[in-house]
Amino acid sequence: MPPQRVFALPRQQSLLLPAVINPFVQDTRLTKAAIIKCVLVGLILVPVRAVLVSLVLMVTWPVAVLITLNHPMKGAVEPMTGWRRLMCRKVMAALGRTYYFCMGFRVVVKGKQADSTEAPILAVAPHSTFFDGIVCLVAGLPSTVSRVENLETPIFGRFVRCLQPVLVSRKDPDSRKNTIREIESRAKSAGRWPQVLIFPEGTCTNRSCLITFKQGAFVPGVPVQPVIMRYPNKLDTVTWTWQGFSSKTLLLLTLSQLYTTVEIEFLPTQIPTEEEKKSPPLFANRVRQTMARTLGVPVTDHTYEDCRLMISAGELTLPMEAGLVEFTKISRKLNLKWDNVKKDLEGFAAIAGSCKGGRITIEEFAKFLKLPVNPALEELFALFDRNGDGTIDFREYVIGVTILCRPANTEDVLRMAFQLFDVDKDEKITREEFSALLRSALGVSNLNMAKLFKEIDADRSGFITFTEFHDFAMVHPEYAKLFSTYLELQRYQAIQEATPGDLELTGSAEEQEDSTSDKKDD
Repeated sequence: MPPQRVFALPRQQSLLLPAVINPFVQDTRLTKAAIIKCVLVGLILVPVRAVLVSLVLMVTWPVAVLITLNHPMKGAVEPMTGWRRLMCRKVMAALGRTYYFCMGFRVVVKGKQADSTEAPILAVAPHSTFFDGIVCLVAGLPSTVSRVENLETPIFGRFVRCLQPVLVSRKDPDSRKNTIREIESRAKSAGRWPQVLIFPEGTCTNRSCLITFKQGAFVPGVPVQPVIMRYPNKLDTVTWTWQGFSSKTLLLLTLSQLYTTVEIEFLPTQIPTEEEKKSPPLFANRVRQTMARTLGVPVTDHTYEDCRLMISAGELTLPMEAGLVEFTKISRKLNLKWDNVKKDLEGFAAIAGSCKGGRITIEEFAKFLKLPVNPALEELFALFDRNGDGTIDFREYVIGVTILCRPANTEDVLRMAFQLFDVDKDEKITREEFSALLRSALGVSNLNMAKLFKEIDADRSGFITFTEFHDFAMVHPEYAKLFSTYLELQRYQAIQEATPGDLELTGSAEEQEDSTSDKKDD
């Protein structure tokens, strides 16, 4: 019986699965009764509300034009003062609330909003829908962060101008730096500017958790007032995220409800410590934890980059949720860039593209590597399979390739592997040398050996040079770890045969040493 060395060692807590696997899905299920009710009520309410909303917009637009007339939005922008600021805070805010009232929104406000000298920044979460703009009206039209393109949007562009937003330009390579500088400038203006309202999550979720907060609101090191939003309705018709109903469908469903309740709660202002002023992530995390406790939801390390990976997974014919890895945590712990993870996703898709659910079984893993299921492959698979469910998801694949395979892909390991194949020491591996070792060591079939040899032999010369061997290993790091695992198994088996009486003591120590080395940083 082949030796068994795979043990379920404790995993590092920081790389365990998050409490919420996918916060970017809208999973509302409409029953037949709910659909019938929406249709019947909507036939009456939707036309009436559409007319009322149109009337409010007809009044609001000229007011917005008057407020922003001859007031610059770009360049050396100064805060609105006098009658402009008064009309923004009173008239525009009142018209905005009327607009939402006509759509059927019932607003419940809890807590007390701090003024701009006490809390220059308002951090709002969770961000889950385009209806969240109602918080700006309740807060008296503070400044927001907005794309430059939004200023040119018909009708609503004028409304955005009234907010005097901090503008973000995708075309400007320095936009991120300039945005943070402008937020800091306004936050430290001693009340000259209105408060700055920011959704620190940076994208919409389904409110099941709070994802990673971006640091923009916390870099200035000034007091921040957390503001939380809830939509405590029986039927969720507002959540607009990456998977689920379209914006048009949500708008129709919302207008078809008798009313939609939104709760806005102002929490006590959070004042940063000296340490948090020097480290914005610490301040951001404390504010997030405070908001999560009040909401009664967990926190996760998902970010907008996870959404990008979801889209990429869908383009690669994988389930969209397969791309979710908690990018911030994974990139920080494993020192990975987005492009690295994207490349790993493409490698994962090459294996899992035909799998249901976007998860890899050991048979599919073996098929991709063109190897039979053998002890070395089983051990490598078990090291990848972090939760022991018999499959590898994309998150496990990224961690496995980064922690297990790439460190094993050293020049020394590759040179040793090449020399084992190169029996006659002529610095090239023939088809016969290649087949002999793979057949005896891993039981590879002739057909798979031919395919594998052809892949490595890039110039089709009929033999493999070290350069070709090295280049192939760089693209397929799984083979290096498989090779080192095979050598460890051989060494372990030799120890068993040499000292059978000491099997329990020696074997246990060797197992722990080898297994621990496999997961030194895991």
